[in-house]
Amino acid sequence: MKSSKKHIAEYEFSIGLRLTHWIRAISIVVLSISGFYIAYVFVSPAITGEPINFMNAKWRAVHQVAGFILIGCFIFKTYLFFFDKQSHIERVSVKNVLSPKIWIEQIKYYLFLGKHPHIQGTYNPLQFASYIFFYIVLFVICLTGLILYVNVYHEGLGGLLYTPMRAIEAWMGGLANVRQIHHIAMWIIFIFMVVHIYMAIFNAIKGKDGAMDAIISGYKFPKEK
Repeated sequence: MKSSKKHIAEYEFSIGLRLTHWIRAISIVVLSISGFYIAYVFVSPAITGEPINFMNAKWRAVHQVAGFILIGCFIFKTYLFFFDKQSHIERVSVKNVLSPKIWIEQIKYYLFLGKHPHIQGTYNPLQFASYIFFYIVLFVICLTGLILYVNVYHEGLGGLLYTPMRAIEAWMGGLANVRQIHHIAMWIIFIFMVVHIYMAIFNAIKGKDGAMDAIISGYKFPKEK
């Protein structure tokens, strides 16, 4: 027997959160492609006697611009989480993480052994924990990226950040270790993105509440209580 409950429109994500999500996603794609080129050159310019190609410099410039955009998104999203009124539904999600009962019910839901638990806020405990981990890794990759940046550019912003970044570089065991940590963080983000996309599609299909619509339009469509 079909349920008589209707779906209602519920505003979930603010325009600021949606913009940072998609700008961050595009930045990560650009950083991945340009980062692979910097680490493993897979395209070479036409051979010429004139110093006009500078392909490596162009890829590095693209990587740096995308990197600073990513840092900007990280800072703005952090601000939204703590101070944005609409982001209150994200902050409330912390309560779900502290409930062992909801953890168990959520895992059972993903294993097709039970119904989705009633949660507070917008994220279930697995989502919230994975997002916190993602932002920690994002912080690490931005930090190591800045360390690599100041080792090449010593004026302007590079000069301003040079001394603190060199101190952090020493704590990490040197520039070679920093570069290795940067690469490891990149692979962790790759894995997160694959799992994130899969779970977003899974929840959208199984939940049938327009969960994926929310990150585009801001609205999801749960059933009336």
